[in-house]
Amino acid sequence: MTRKIIYYVVDDDLDDQQFLIDALSKNDPDSQCYSANSGSQAISNLKNATVPLPDAIFLDLNMPHQNGKQCLAELKSTSSLKDVPVVIYSTTSNRIEIQDTLRMGASHFMIKKSSFKGLREELSLITSALHKEDSVK
Repeated sequence: MTRKIIYYVVDDDLDDQQFLIDALSKNDPDSQCYSANSGSQAISNLKNATVPLPDAIFLDLNMPHQNGKQCLAELKSTSSLKDVPVVIYSTTSNRIEIQDTLRMGASHFMIKKSSFKGLREELSLITSALHKEDSVK
């Protein structure tokens, strides 16, 4: 039996959070998705192991209190979490923001989609790339 892929979705917008979880689940019905409504909640849950260590984290860039970049910096500076791939997703297409997050250690940057089909297609490409990276390690 193969191990289930675990995704962790961090977004303060519950509709966007559910949209992403639905697409991930539709693409891989055997996967498990966990979620947090803020970067600080995500960090706390991961450090305290109240959620399993995910195979990938999908992190919204624009959140109040602790934004995606701040959360990414904390994830990458925490020894137990630094190797977990982080996909930043946002409505922004600002090249500087995209380059900054990739330089900070994000594996991918994904612009939020309004189409479920488009989201599923992009997620399929990203998750396939993440799984290939894992098999190389």
